[in-house]
Amino acid sequence: MTTVVLIVLAAAVVALLLFRYLNPRLLVRWLFLGTRRLLGFRTRVIDVDGVTWSYLEGGPASAETVVLLHGFGGDKDNWPLYAWRLGREYHIIIPDLPGFGESSKDPNVAYDGSTQAARLRRFIDELQLERVHLGGNSMGGLIALRFALVYPQRLLSLALLNSAGVLGSKRSELELAAARGENLLTVSTAAEYDELLSFVMRKPTPLPGVVKQVMADNALAHQEFWDSIFWPLREEMQNRPMNEQLGDIKTPTLVIWGRHDRLIDVSCCDVLAAGLPDNECLVFEAIGHLPMLETPGESSAAHLAHLRRNAVATF
Repeated sequence: MTTVVLIVLAAAVVALLLFRYLNPRLLVRWLFLGTRRLLGFRTRVIDVDGVTWSYLEGGPASAETVVLLHGFGGDKDNWPLYAWRLGREYHIIIPDLPGFGESSKDPNVAYDGSTQAARLRRFIDELQLERVHLGGNSMGGLIALRFALVYPQRLLSLALLNSAGVLGSKRSELELAAARGENLLTVSTAAEYDELLSFVMRKPTPLPGVVKQVMADNALAHQEFWDSIFWPLREEMQNRPMNEQLGDIKTPTLVIWGRHDRLIDVSCCDVLAAGLPDNECLVFEAIGHLPMLETPGESSAAHLAHLRRNAVATF
């Protein structure tokens, strides 16, 4: 972990030294590109049925494939600090889900979990991947659960990190706000971006001011579009949870949660642990909604152990 942190910090320092000479948005783009490459990932783009997918690829191409899905408002860069460890043994694919990151953003199509799961299946088909290990955080977990219900034959294992898709015994701050008609995941000013980071993470990852400003500007630019995605997703999670369908998911599943998640209450972890026939559930005490960013070493080590236990040879 120390080596990775030093690499990322070195890249940030170089970027900051160059700041006076470069456009901030271009600088941050170079910083992310450089960090991806240093961690072993290359950026790819593919068109599938008229949808442009931007994704990261790393690890040995001949190995079993792990596909990782980000959450609402996130993108593929949520995963590299977590995924580089998996990439020592596994082929890694990390897409920007349609509607987010550098993938297609069409306001005239649906972004509910079932529709995104169907898009994901076509994306996996286009990459000629027969069976994969699928992981998802938050909204990505919702999509992964929908995928597991409809396409179980395409999965080797499942990993759910603070996953949406089921209702727990307690309502989170995000749910309570949504019931009042408020979406706490969109921002209207740059200052609110700091509040958003503190909301989604127990201890927000320190970011250079330049990086934070560009990310805040990006969130502001897309907040109206993302808000239009949020409310149908909220309706899906409230009115069509998968609590009663969990018994149909036979795929070996790792469930990881942060005890201090303010978006999706940790009681959902208990629901998944009780309902999934083949599962392992871990709760990390000092983190919030984003284990892959808040504790990438510990959470990825748990995922790696789960992958090894559910390799092709065990079927």
